[in-house]
Amino acid sequence: MTPTVARVVDRVVEGPGTVTLVIELSDALTAPAPGQFNMLWAYGVGEVPISLCAVPPLTNVILHTIHDVGAVSHALCELRPGDQLGVRGPFGIGWDLTPARGQDVVVMAGGIGLAPLRPVVEAILADREAYGQVAVLLGARTPNDLLFPAETAAWSLSLQVETTVDRSAPGWTGDVGVVTTLLGRIRHNLTDAVAFVCGPEVMMRFGARALLDRGVSAEGIQVSMERNMQCAVTMCGHCQFGELFVCSDGPVFPWARVESMLGVREL
Repeated sequence: MTPTVARVVDRVVEGPGTVTLVIELSDALTAPAPGQFNMLWAYGVGEVPISLCAVPPLTNVILHTIHDVGAVSHALCELRPGDQLGVRGPFGIGWDLTPARGQDVVVMAGGIGLAPLRPVVEAILADREAYGQVAVLLGARTPNDLLFPAETAAWSLSLQVETTVDRSAPGWTGDVGVVTTLLGRIRHNLTDAVAFVCGPEVMMRFGARALLDRGVSAEGIQVSMERNMQCAVTMCGHCQFGELFVCSDGPVFPWARVESMLGVREL
């Protein structure tokens, strides 16, 4: 429960209201896994859970991509190199890449949901021969909201990368529409594929159902849930989701485990 003192060493503006902080810790944390999160503390404001957007080798440097949506995230986004913050973690259960080895893969991201999925793509690229065909489907509100354009362009050299936006803009020549429409672009059969999905909850519901319609099994779909995590150690109860606690049982779940609960209003 005691944060490690950390210092911002770099700040990258990713898009409107979104920044990536490169954070140096005074004491190295346990090596994180893709999909886990840390609790970031903005001094004098509060603490919020933020997924890791990169999982470097064991080191005292971590990366977090943060979207400015509230008082704490705003304070974090305003930090500059040299500023301090507190870090607790890593917490939770991350993406399980084991069932994807030897299989075709779909990575489906909506908006800021690409940040926790970025380590999945990087892990696949680092061991490319261990996986089958891989499709990365990216959606965002506008072209300016698309994250990590340099990285996604590099990914397209080895993977199928498809992109769409909700609203076009001058100079945009790509697709316009929801991210699920990109499933029709996938060049491989999805019957035995494994899918990793992260984004707004409504997007994950429709995305999972579209994947099921294409033959992906419910156990083969992993989603990353988001709830109001305040302690990250199952003590406060704020992130309780039915019988589950998102901070410890998740945030990543097999779709089969959460599908029925996502149909319950306000759960």
